[in-house]
Amino acid sequence: MKVGVIFSQADSGTDPEAIRQWARAAEAAGFAHLMAYDHVLGASGAHYPHGVGAFPSAPYTDEHIFHEVFVLFGHLAAVTERMELVTSVLVLPQRPAALVAKQVATIDLLSAGRLRLAVGVGWSWAEYEGLGADFATREDRLEEQIEVMRRLWTESLVTFAGRFHHLDRVGINPLPARTIPVWIGSGASPRTLRRVVRCADGWMPLLLPGLDRVELADGVARLRTMAEEAGRDPATLPIHGRVYLAEGFEAQVEQAVELGFSDLSIGLNRSLHPGHSHAEHLELVLEAKPTVDCIVGNA
Repeated sequence: MKVGVIFSQADSGTDPEAIRQWARAAEAAGFAHLMAYDHVLGASGAHYPHGVGAFPSAPYTDEHIFHEVFVLFGHLAAVTERMELVTSVLVLPQRPAALVAKQVATIDLLSAGRLRLAVGVGWSWAEYEGLGADFATREDRLEEQIEVMRRLWTESLVTFAGRFHHLDRVGINPLPARTIPVWIGSGASPRTLRRVVRCADGWMPLLLPGLDRVELADGVARLRTMAEEAGRDPATLPIHGRVYLAEGFEAQVEQAVELGFSDLSIGLNRSLHPGHSHAEHLELVLEAKPTVDCIVGNA
């Protein structure tokens, strides 16, 4: 299992050298990847008086820092050498698919294949509205976007007529040098997991213990059963999990091993542990890494 670190966007600040040093230190410590979340627009918390999904209030608002994730990764690719750069998750339906295909191909080429793309549908209707995208059709749009991007990555000229996209003999140049996997980050509803089985090269479960109705192990079992029922080998759907550091986090790491995850990201849940600086986030994961490595067998 590959172990990586969660880059807390909201606590990262705006000092470019501090951000560079953070990434370099994570790579030097042996983390396999750096994971960063995505928001383009922060919305007022007043938009969500009753919370969002399992969250009692909006997890991020206009008061939180968010560097544009592709610009951030383009920068970090130039100051690191081995570490993968992971989106978790890119809110794809609020962005043009062709532009994302171009951005992904460029970063992947210039980082020598170190980008891992995980996409999802997001939760902020106000962000969609501000970006001129339709929140109501985001799930259907996601599936078509994945198809469009895969074609743009593999064909010099693409003609496509779908519900949301119309391309007439257009393409991106240069094409990526490898097949770029597309992971889906999501909850574990039956509809969502069927989409993962149909469209994804891997799954990132976005399930928080104590908040989500579906337990992680149940979600994994449900996904693998659905894959088998659809005639797909569950082994073709690797799972990338995450563990937030708190008392008893070791048991969650052990569960990830038992469930056969391919990758694991560790970090601090800033909602439950507010007030920590970005440097403190890194310090805490560096302290925990030997324990995690021992559990997953990387020691």
